[in-house]
Amino acid sequence: MKSIKELYRIGTGPSSSHTMGPRKAAEIFLQRHPEAAAFKVTLYGSLAATGKGHMTNVAITETLQPAAPVEIIWEPKIFLPFHPNGMKFVSVDAEGKETDSWTVFSIGGGALAEESDGATSVNTPDVYEMNHLTDILHWCERTGKSYWEYVKECEESDIWDYLAEVWETMKASVRRGLENEGVLPGPLNLRRKASTYYIRARGYKASLQSRGLVFAYALAVSEENAAGGVIVTAPTCGSCGVMPAVLYHLQQSREFSDIRILRALATAGLIGNIVKQNASISGAEAGCQAEVGTACSMASAAANQLFGGSPAQIEYAAEMGLEHHLGMTCDPVCGLVQIPCIERNAYAAARALDANLYSSFTDGMHRVSFDKVVEVMKQTGNDLPSLYKETSEGGLAKDYKPM
Repeated sequence: MKSIKELYRIGTGPSSSHTMGPRKAAEIFLQRHPEAAAFKVTLYGSLAATGKGHMTNVAITETLQPAAPVEIIWEPKIFLPFHPNGMKFVSVDAEGKETDSWTVFSIGGGALAEESDGATSVNTPDVYEMNHLTDILHWCERTGKSYWEYVKECEESDIWDYLAEVWETMKASVRRGLENEGVLPGPLNLRRKASTYYIRARGYKASLQSRGLVFAYALAVSEENAAGGVIVTAPTCGSCGVMPAVLYHLQQSREFSDIRILRALATAGLIGNIVKQNASISGAEAGCQAEVGTACSMASAAANQLFGGSPAQIEYAAEMGLEHHLGMTCDPVCGLVQIPCIERNAYAAARALDANLYSSFTDGMHRVSFDKVVEVMKQTGNDLPSLYKETSEGGLAKDYKPM
């Protein structure tokens, strides 16, 4: 598995697979062909189907247009076999002749891959020897160490500085989202709700206030993402509100130190990495279970660790966070990362706290392992029709007309 730095990417919304990935691909192709007189970019499958709502064309043209004119070609009915998020970049010389072409795929979380070897285009090395949580759990039991200590052993020494930057960015996105008001970009004319939820939650007694604040924090980050603000993929832009909401709430209410939060981020990153390695974190490939489901699983594990859970209890919390999102479709209305995406982040954050609590009442023993649920999630994603995998052709998005 790759470094968790590739899972936690700091960037701008609204979509890691449809905005951050294509922007990075355009940057790479421009570096290869700064002499080009023009560019042609063909978007396939999900990238074409929801690319306008996700600002895919904007991300590409903003990168390439300063160097040369760009033509965007939309092919929503053509799905390349390697991944639904396919792109073909073509460079053209002054005489109109094609000089080079590059087909690349945005596989989720801002990562890129080529069909030839499936490796990320950045060609970064693997840093984790084990890529199944069962094996890492056995390592924890054998050594007496926890998951974050396995991360520490595998990553470079600067991982804590990087996670500190991630945490600061997450906190900033919560605070900005609580302050910002108004209408989100796009034809839905969706009003921001985070500030209202926060104000209302503060007026309730402790039990209801806690849940209301978690909702507010998740809405804050997800609304910042929808507006193109700076966020952290955890593991994607579309699911970026879950982890910050849970961790910010727990630090504010329980006064957990920053170092303990960073360790929780490390454990959560390990969980997300395993899903990314063995299944998918791409809504276009496996539905929203791969995005919000994985985010809930990560947050469940992080919360359980903060509350002193054993490695077995942490694994159980992560398993429940993902299991109870199995089959969730990715059907964004109008191709925007707004309905139902924003609300799902808030609900998944609350569900993560429930998974933590449920696991805390147990000894960590259960029948279905986290690795098995990851396997099932992958198969479920394969079985989902493309209508429900970020094409906006089915489910909640079907026949929806903006007001």
